[in-house]
Amino acid sequence: MNVAILTGASVGIGKATAALFLEAGFTVFNLSRRACPLADVHNIACDLSDPASIASAGEALLGGIKDAQSVALVHNASQMRKDTVAECEDGDLRAVLETNVVAVNALNRTLLPALPPSSSIIYVGSTLSEKAVPGSFSYVLSKHAQLGMMRATCQDLMGSGIHTALVCPGFTDTEMLRTHLGNDQEVLQAIGSMNSFGRLIDPQEIAGLITWVHQNPVINGAVLHANLGQKEA
Repeated sequence: MNVAILTGASVGIGKATAALFLEAGFTVFNLSRRACPLADVHNIACDLSDPASIASAGEALLGGIKDAQSVALVHNASQMRKDTVAECEDGDLRAVLETNVVAVNALNRTLLPALPPSSSIIYVGSTLSEKAVPGSFSYVLSKHAQLGMMRATCQDLMGSGIHTALVCPGFTDTEMLRTHLGNDQEVLQAIGSMNSFGRLIDPQEIAGLITWVHQNPVINGAVLHANLGQKEA
């Protein structure tokens, strides 16, 4: 039995990735507040900002992976706010870090002892894991942190047979991006033009990369840019 565990698989990249893992015959678990609408996905209600909720979900997952030959643990869910270094309140920063960093750490700590060799831990970062734009302070900070987490994960798991990578999508046509930009079509078109193909990325394109990474342990400790050749600012 092969298992895929995804956070935030109710929409966007997470949902598309869940679909591909299902097609490949994986047992798929989704951890999020909203259920994934795909048939055969096992939904575990989880608020990634709540330590008690994460702990409960983690315990449920341990039973689901006890006979697995391989597990893909995909940290996909993220919280994105509009803020700047001059106005980001401490509580707001903590809230973003709880979802984007602390929840990731909690799930890793709970599940790692049960992950068999040939498993993977895949972080879904962003172009903003290695650069910054104005007005997304807490998100940029958290995505940079995920880059460090992935690199530290690679070093700490040497010899375990578990590999890791950071997949960094460019501007992808997701609910999160549209919400962040107020669903402004002109802005979306302008952002879509900022790569060599002149369009937004389809979530299925990122999903294909995530599933490929799981199947290829030679990709270990790597940062994979999936942005259609984004133009430099």
